[in-house]
Amino acid sequence: MREALLGRTRGELKELLKARDPKPYRAHQLFEALYRRRIRELQAATDLPASLRAALSEAFVITDVEIADVFRASDGTRRYLLRLRDGVLVESVWLPEPYADTICLSTQAGCPLACAFCMTARLGLRRNLEAGEIVAQVWLILNDIYGPGVRPERGVNLVLMGMGEPLLNYENVLKAIRLLCEPRGMNISQRRITLSTAGVVPGIRRLAHEPVRPELAISLSATTNALRDQLMPINRRWPLEELQAACREYPLRRNEWISFEYVMLDQVNDREEDARRLIRWLRGIRAKVNLIPHNPAPELPFAASPEARVLRFQHILRAAGIPTFIRHPRGREIAAACGQLAARRREDLTGLLASSPPRDAAARE
Repeated sequence: MREALLGRTRGELKELLKARDPKPYRAHQLFEALYRRRIRELQAATDLPASLRAALSEAFVITDVEIADVFRASDGTRRYLLRLRDGVLVESVWLPEPYADTICLSTQAGCPLACAFCMTARLGLRRNLEAGEIVAQVWLILNDIYGPGVRPERGVNLVLMGMGEPLLNYENVLKAIRLLCEPRGMNISQRRITLSTAGVVPGIRRLAHEPVRPELAISLSATTNALRDQLMPINRRWPLEELQAACREYPLRRNEWISFEYVMLDQVNDREEDARRLIRWLRGIRAKVNLIPHNPAPELPFAASPEARVLRFQHILRAAGIPTFIRHPRGREIAAACGQLAARRREDLTGLLASSPPRDAAARE
C-alpha cells in the first residue's frame, strides 16, 4: 500500500527524498506543491523532474483520505463524510459565513468522553487521527470548494470542534496546526484556528507554552461539579476548580479571549441562577461565551431551551459585562450541527428532519 505524503513536515520530506534526489531544495518544492498549491496528483508537481515524479507516484499518494459523501443543507452548510485508509469514517463541516468561511475539523474517530448531550459520544473512540488525516480535511474541502491552489479571498477559519477531543490527541493535533500555519504552505494564521476542549487540564497547561498555538475554546455547559459530572464525565477527572485555575493562568495574547461554549438544555442548566453562577465562575478570566441551542436527536434525553430563556440567559451575562453570543444552529437537517456528528450515512438520516425542531434563535451580536 502506498504511503501518504500529506502530514509530513519539510524535514520529513527531505529525509524521504534523500535516496531519490538529494538536492535539498527538492523538499521545499514538494512541500509547496502539497500544501500551498494543493496539487491533486504528484504528476502536477511540474517543478520536480519527471523521473522523480514517477518514482514518488509509485511509492506514495498525496493523501489516503477520501470523500465518501457530501451532504448539503438549505443554509449552505456541507457535511463531508470522509473515509480513512482503514475504512473508518469521520466528518468535517463546511460553514459558509458572511465574512469568512469556516471548516469544522475532527481530531479523533469517535470520542471517548461520553458527554450526555452529544451524538459523537455514542460512537465511543475508534482511534486518534494522524496529523496528515487532520490536514487532509482542510486540503480536501478547500480543493472541493475552490479547486487546487486557490485561496479563499476572505481567508478561512478552522475550528477543531468536530468529532473527538483534540487535547487527547495532542501530538498529532499540534503537528497538524503547525503544518496548516506554515507560511510557505497553507499559511493559515494561528489566530484563525480555534481548538475546543471539554477541559483536559494538563493539555490546556501544555498548550499555553506552544510557540504556534490556536485560540482556545472550552466546552463548559454547567456551573456546578454535580451537574457537570452528569453532563460531562471528564469533570470527575478535572473538576471545575482545576479547570478554572488553568484558565486563569492561561497566557492570553493581545485581543485574545478564551471562548466558553455553553449548550443550553431545557430545565437542566438554563435557569437564571445558572447564569449568575457562571458570571461568578468567570471572574478573573478574559472570557466570551457562546450559547449553543441544543440540537436534539431521538437518542438524546434532552430538549433545547426555549428561545426566551436563552435570550434571558444572554441578557444576564451581558449585563455583567461578559460578551455573550447565541450560536445559530447550522446544518441540522443533514446532522451537521453541534453535537450531531456521528458519521451518519444517507440511510441513517431517515427521520432526522422529523425529529429536528424548526430553526429558532438567530445569531445575535
